[in-house]
Amino acid sequence: MAQVTLEEVKKDPEVEVLIRQGNRHLEVLGYTEHGHRHLSLVASISYNVLHRLGYPQRMAELASIAGYLHDIGNVVSRENHGQAGALLAYRILSRLGMVPEETALIMGAIGNHEEAYGQAVNAVAAALILADKSDVHRSRVRNTEPATFDIHDRVNYAVEHSFLRVEEKEKTITLELKIDLGISNPAEYFEIFLTRMMMCRRAAAFLGCQFGLVINNARLL
Repeated sequence: MAQVTLEEVKKDPEVEVLIRQGNRHLEVLGYTEHGHRHLSLVASISYNVLHRLGYPQRMAELASIAGYLHDIGNVVSRENHGQAGALLAYRILSRLGMVPEETALIMGAIGNHEEAYGQAVNAVAAALILADKSDVHRSRVRNTEPATFDIHDRVNYAVEHSFLRVEEKEKTITLELKIDLGISNPAEYFEIFLTRMMMCRRAAAFLGCQFGLVINNARLL
């Protein structure tokens, strides 16, 4: 058994196909971008969350691998894509030679990142939840006609900048957003993302931190 790295996972042909095809499926269904941009960003943020909180290097790398693979289940179906993705990840990571203990952590994280039922069952899962739910940005919107935006398109498009700030000494994890109020407003953000924010609060608590939300320099959580 080997210590599988994020770079190995990224270079795997099967992973590439699952990501590309899953993202195409979601485009047909009208969802925002869930391809390489989103997955690479979530992988990076997941790593940074655990790294900045002082977790072992390997645990942080496992979080990055979970972040990169967390949406591969979209190739099967959007509904329960976390559970489908966990099973696909098991097959891929086992083939690459990852030890079962590490594979199990990643499976638990991927299988628990959906809003409907997800929970921070381990540190990798907590980091993944925080990273995934903090990726709100106009670059994810695929609809090119603003006049036809639904509320999800409008809220994402309104976000000009997002950053997940992790402060180890203060034990805080804060999502900082800059929103164009001419496009959307914080009330709409909460209307569609309140469940995500509560999920992030629980994930931060699992890591021994408080979760906060700051929009246009105003603290809302």
